Parts: sequence; structure tokens; C-alpha cells
Amino acid sequence: MEIRKGKMSDAKGIAKVHVDSWRTTYVNIVPDEYLKEMTYESREQLWNQLIPNGNVFVAEDNNGKIVGFASGGRERSNQYEDFNGELYAIYLLEEYQRKGIGKLLFMQIVKYIQELGYNTMIVLVLAENPSCLFYEALGGRKIDALEVEILGKKLVETVYGWEDIRRKMV
Repeated sequence: MEIRKGKMSDAKGIAKVHVDSWRTTYVNIVPDEYLKEMTYESREQLWNQLIPNGNVFVAEDNNGKIVGFASGGRERSNQYEDFNGELYAIYLLEEYQRKGIGKLLFMQIVKYIQELGYNTMIVLVLAENPSCLFYEALGGRKIDALEVEILGKKLVETVYGWEDIRRKMV
């Protein structure tokens, strides 16, 4: 398993992980219609726009297949003045979850955010997402809850914060 910086040729693989992981993680959470409407093509276009920013990292198996990705950078909302970094996204194909790969991706984003000169970080996670336990195990503290709506369904996003990402995480 290799964790490396994403490159333009990774967009298709990242898009596949993005769509497939949403369809397994968010079933019975996000409306089925939304999950069915997600396409590899639209996500590939999105990642073609985001990869050049340099804040995308991929997990690649020994056969060169992208099995996960993460992205992060400066906190985007400006609503959390005590937090200046943000983990934007982290996704793994279901069969690669709970093998330590997510933690490797997470730590790569922490390193990247530190290289930007930031020492604090947030992540927004749907409250019903089982991954909430992942963030809590890595020292994330609940600092806020936001209501979001996807195709008319009201959901809650939990905001986790890390006040000092220079500390060793579990």
C-alpha cells in the first residue's frame, strides 16, 4: 500500500472510490435517489478541477489500483476562528476499510496542513456516518453540529476539531 500525492491521471480512480464509497457508506442515510444520480463522470470532472490544487492524496494498492483518497487544506467556512485547517474528504472502498489505510491518509492530510503552517483542524461528518468513531479515536472533539439538506432530507453534520495537530494521535 502506498500513500502518495494525487496526479491528474488519478481522477478516474478517485471518482470511482468517491461514488462507490458514498453508495456503501451512506445507504439508508442519504436519499437513494441522490446516491443513484452520482456518476463516475461527474466526479471525475470534479477531481480534474481539484487535483491541480495539490491537496489530494491517494492510497494505491500493490497493483496500482486507487482504493482511497483524502484531501484537505485551509478551513473553508471561516466560521471556526480557532481552527485554520480542514480535512475536506476521506474515502475508502468498503473492502479496504478498517485496515489502517484511513489513518495513513488522515495523517498525510495532517502533515500537509502542518506544512501550510496550520496547527489546528476540523472535519465535517454526517452524524449518522459510522466513521464518526474513527475521528473520535483520533482525538477529534465535537465542536458543532450543523443541519444540512440533501434532496429534501434534513441531516446533521457533526464538526470535529483538533486544537493541536502537532500532538501524537492514537
